[in-house]
Amino acid sequence: MSYLPSKDKKESYVRELFNNISKGYDRTNRMMSLGRDEKWRRTVVKRARVKPGQHVLDVCCGTAKLSMQLAMAVGSQGKVTGLDFSEKMIEIGLENIVDHPQRGQIELMQGNAMDLPFEDEQFDAVTVAWGLRNVPELEVALREMIRVLKPGGKLVSLDMSKPTAPVFKQAYWVYFEKIVPIMGQVGAGKSDAYRYFYESAKHFPDAPKLTQLFAENGLRDARYTNLMGGTLAIVEGRK
Repeated sequence: MSYLPSKDKKESYVRELFNNISKGYDRTNRMMSLGRDEKWRRTVVKRARVKPGQHVLDVCCGTAKLSMQLAMAVGSQGKVTGLDFSEKMIEIGLENIVDHPQRGQIELMQGNAMDLPFEDEQFDAVTVAWGLRNVPELEVALREMIRVLKPGGKLVSLDMSKPTAPVFKQAYWVYFEKIVPIMGQVGAGKSDAYRYFYESAKHFPDAPKLTQLFAENGLRDARYTNLMGGTLAIVEGRK
């Protein structure tokens, strides 16, 4: 049975999926990443070269975990706009930022990554964590993020990739296919959702291919950094 929806149904499918797992999403992420997800988000902030006073867009912001890291970097004079099309994820995000020291600098809103509701060249940096894999049209979303990015600003993505080391890569895909859905059932009560994550990761471009897409869509200095043995990667480029 395939858990990967057709392109024309992907938007509604993914939105419903994230609405259903929103309450347990952060807990399951911690389990899946072995507690390293916060460190990876901090690396995204560093790679985006976020500075105090800047305005940063966090696309597919989910429960605002990366948005909160970005808010610490922009400081009291800056702003972070987090956008996600799952209203339930935004609700959890609003709960998460209540006690955050820079909560006044964070705005969360519902919106579509493929049709961003912003003017051209509005943001100093754009980030997206575990989001590009879930959009129906990857290059449409990329072009939208580039459109709203100021010249000189960086687009930085954190997402799954594909390990290449023999034995390790086979073990990884077995883990992702068999163990991760069990974690999804324990953490979020939705094993089927995490079977979708496995299939979407299998079909998502690996880091070299995604880096190539960044360059082909006009970003300079496109590069990638593998994490966790190449199971995921940070891909970046400058407008």
